[in-house]
Amino acid sequence: MQEKFRVALCQLAVKEQKEENLFRAHEMIVQAASLGAKIVVLPEMFNCPYQTHLFPRYAEIYPDGPSIKMLASTAREQQVYIVGGSIPEQEDNNLYNTSFVFGPDGKLLGRHRKAHLFDVDLPGGIKVRESSTLSRGNQSTVIHTKLCSIGVAVCYDIRFPELFRLMVLKGAQMVVVPAAFNMTTGPVHWETTFRLRAVDNQVYTIGASCARDWSAGYVAYGHSLICDPWGEILAKAGEGEEIIYAEINFERLEKIRRELPLLKHRRTDLY
Repeated sequence: MQEKFRVALCQLAVKEQKEENLFRAHEMIVQAASLGAKIVVLPEMFNCPYQTHLFPRYAEIYPDGPSIKMLASTAREQQVYIVGGSIPEQEDNNLYNTSFVFGPDGKLLGRHRKAHLFDVDLPGGIKVRESSTLSRGNQSTVIHTKLCSIGVAVCYDIRFPELFRLMVLKGAQMVVVPAAFNMTTGPVHWETTFRLRAVDNQVYTIGASCARDWSAGYVAYGHSLICDPWGEILAKAGEGEEIIYAEINFERLEKIRRELPLLKHRRTDLY
């Protein structure tokens, strides 16, 4: 484990053209790597608009999809870890909302398929049925690297604290969440939820949103952020396209866990 390193979060403005999204994502990763980032994170559904009926059109099969190949080659070229946001992934007759994670050698380290599908009818007329096209993933995901152990979840997964606690018990020191909160849930729940998961589990939490586009069929909240294990926000984006950076310091994580040992104080005889 490396005690300190820089992480970058690319708040990409997602377009309808997949090729344009991949080109811009590559550019942002290169820029982040040139400024010292060791881990670079992309948003949920970074290769396509977040609209359930479009997911099948943009879906890819591992390892031959263009988005997957771009992530692998860019990780290798730039010598960085990439948490590749998420893309629609097809396997057999199923479609998943999947985050692919690649190491600096360009090899796949793991993938997380969104476990909790976003089927909601929210105030303001926002209705989403991810289950109309997507299947659920069936695992918690922790990827052990030379830098640290990374938990990976996708968007709606963050609302289920049991999943986060399970990742932490499996060794996660940082949990990365590509996500696309909307303009109803984002203003009230986005920052609060990421800070709570950080405090409850004494981990770094990273929320990677795409940029806001008022002309899109689904308007993302933006405001990507990086929280430390004390719940403090180290970096936060605005609404538009940008890259944010923060230093991950595991000496601070260990200090917090040592001085407030809540993970050791769990009553496993009761729950």
